[in-house]
Amino acid sequence: QVQLVESGGGLVQAGGSLNLSCVASGIDLSDGQTGWYRVAPGKPREWAGVITRGGSTLYPDSVKGRFTVSRDTAKNTVFLQMNDLKPEDTAVYYCNFLQWWGQGTQVNVSS
Repeated sequence: QVQLVESGGGLVQAGGSLNLSCVASGIDLSDGQTGWYRVAPGKPREWAGVITRGGSTLYPDSVKGRFTVSRDTAKNTVFLQMNDLKPEDTAVYYCNFLQWWGQGTQVNVSS
């Protein structure tokens, strides 16, 4: 059974940092691209960063320079390090690998 489990969300003040984790079981995250996505209240889903099979990373302009995606192949885990958080980063964050999605972790950034 394939599972993606996110953790690390919480409440943080603007300018703070959080490090989200996405632990996979039943699949090998190094076999493909893993993406982080977020859904804010009343807004469509948007991507927050991806790491490719080869280890390259891509980010949308909204988080570039503040978010970093990394992968620990030994732990079969992908991370999203979020720095200099802003209230507009408030959302539920999900990781995605192929057709699989995690349950999400809530991030709240207070001003």
